[in-house]
Amino acid sequence: MTDLTLALDAMGGDIGPRVTVPATLQALRLYPFLNVILIGDNAQIEPLLSQCDSKLLSRIEVQHTTQVVKMTDRPVHALRNSKQSSMHQAIELVRDNRAHACVSAGNTGALMAIAKVLLKTLPGIDRPALVSCLPSINDKPVYLLDLGANVSCCSETLFQFAVMGSVLCEAVDKNASPKVALLNVGIEEIKGNDQVQQASQLLQLCPRLNYTGFIEGDNIYSGEVDVIVCDGFVGNITLKTSEGIARLLVHQLKKGLTQGFFVRLMAKLIAPQINNVLNQMNPDHYNGASLIGLRGIVVKSHGSADEAAYLQAISLAVTEAQRRLPKMIEERLESILLDINN
Repeated sequence: MTDLTLALDAMGGDIGPRVTVPATLQALRLYPFLNVILIGDNAQIEPLLSQCDSKLLSRIEVQHTTQVVKMTDRPVHALRNSKQSSMHQAIELVRDNRAHACVSAGNTGALMAIAKVLLKTLPGIDRPALVSCLPSINDKPVYLLDLGANVSCCSETLFQFAVMGSVLCEAVDKNASPKVALLNVGIEEIKGNDQVQQASQLLQLCPRLNYTGFIEGDNIYSGEVDVIVCDGFVGNITLKTSEGIARLLVHQLKKGLTQGFFVRLMAKLIAPQINNVLNQMNPDHYNGASLIGLRGIVVKSHGSADEAAYLQAISLAVTEAQRRLPKMIEERLESILLDINN
């Protein structure tokens, strides 16, 4: 893909344009083929572009709107009453083929509702899923879905999540045969609720997926599998708990390195290694959750993301657009369902 356009919800998140605009400028420097449409309040965006050189400015279009979906808005309210919002207009640009993907750090529930209505789901997909990657012991990413878009799921939906997660891993990491597992309370076949049990049976009938069985919570970061599937209730708690533990460990490590002269001296000597460890543990390093299963590409950034974290979300959107992820999922699901039905 020689030319690519992203629609960016400049107003989304806790900080808005003061993060989204500088991160956008970083992305434009990083990707010379990239163009962006910034949707939001001109009065807040334009001052942040005042020092931008003309070459970068030529690749930026600002689409003015003052309406913003609040983090406290209910999804149904946002869907019905926020058609002039920066979030709604960003997704519209994808629907109308004016942008290859959109990125927003706004209200997750609203983003899910608006995207599902405007973009529709792919054939064979009942519900879109929110997926992100986690670190692992062997330094390869592990994809976890769903992260909260669907609080409860039937076995067929979990099966669809497994297919979509596998294709995502193939597309982003160029993994030819991702290992897929279902998150469960035990690895034994008799463990788990009916939905997980039935989803496992469906996956065992699918030779095109590299399904490895159940995985427990303590092995999520082992790197033994590439894709972990669960419903949104379990996935969201898992993700938020993981982020909380990561921040606790970073805090404790920093605290420990300031206690005592000898420890402080050693910390200065190995500062680059320490910073590398801290960066790897920082949840922002893995910012960017994909709302997959739709006919267009939507990436959700943390609402509290800083410039570096928001840049990660933009980079993910670029990768998915380059690989044409929705088309890949549609083709793979069609072939898998054909095999099962035959």
